[in-house]
Amino acid sequence: MIGSRREQRAFELFVAGASGRLLRTAYLLCGDRGHAEDLVQLTLLRTARRWPHARRRPEAYARRVLVNLAKDRWRTLHRRVDEVAVRAEVAAPADDAVVEREPLLAAIRDLPSGQRAVLVLRFFDDLSVAETAAALDCSEGTVKSQTARALDRMRRVLDPSTPERTIADADR
Repeated sequence: MIGSRREQRAFELFVAGASGRLLRTAYLLCGDRGHAEDLVQLTLLRTARRWPHARRRPEAYARRVLVNLAKDRWRTLHRRVDEVAVRAEVAAPADDAVVEREPLLAAIRDLPSGQRAVLVLRFFDDLSVAETAAALDCSEGTVKSQTARALDRMRRVLDPSTPERTIADADR
């Protein structure tokens, strides 16, 4: 727990600087602003409790906590009875069109949780393969294969004319 005034100030500075990035990451992981805010609040609480350990690399520590909390949420949701979901159709963009936000977010939400986490950490949080592997507690090879699969799936969803590829095709 945070003891001294100096440690408390360091934690407050961390919260002020990192909250926005953590909220964006949480939103992209869970797809709901309210749940994202809850995840961030719980993440910051857990980081504060372990501040003497976390203060060496607080953002990496908090990101790991956030990803673990999101995984717990996914597990809980998968155990519940499915609710009827209303899904917007994803229109195929023209060759030079910019993909709009909502279809992109819908496609990200439709990814399996592991692929979603890899994409969010690699491309939205701009982490390296090694940093992503550390945050997800997996190997760098897993990060690379999940990234390839996720990007291939995103391409197919956002542009249905994209031919289906396999991991073997990506290695060529």
